[in-house]
Amino acid sequence: MPRDHRPARSVRLLLAEDEDVTHGGLALLLGLEPDFDVVAQVGTGDTVVARALECRPDVALLDLGMPGLGGLDAAAALRDEVPECRVLVLTTSGRPGHLRRVLATGAVGFLVKDSPVEELARAIRGVLTGETVVDPALAAAEPGPAL
Repeated sequence: MPRDHRPARSVRLLLAEDEDVTHGGLALLLGLEPDFDVVAQVGTGDTVVARALECRPDVALLDLGMPGLGGLDAAAALRDEVPECRVLVLTTSGRPGHLRRVLATGAVGFLVKDSPVEELARAIRGVLTGETVVDPALAAAEPGPAL
């Protein structure tokens, strides 16, 4: 009989992306990591907090440009309602001022959405150990000191 090679406790992930992408490959790719378990996927920002309260993820990955409640507002709501959940905000491109606003919500990471899954997995593991993770390209788009 095959053995399950997952650790005793997997990292619980909530993915929040626009509905066209939600059922795509990111959940599948992250689910292939032996220590990750995608416990929820939502397609709008309006449903992020309710799902997080139900499934208690360790990390939430939020699309900056989600329909309904945007990624920044959803990140701030998670900070208030589910403070133990670490938040990574994903974007397709960085604009001046985004990094500051993302970090002001309490998010601990800001990454390019189409980063290789290995980089995303490394970022998820990093934020669980207290790191703040920012894609260098997004940091470069920020005017002046980012923090």
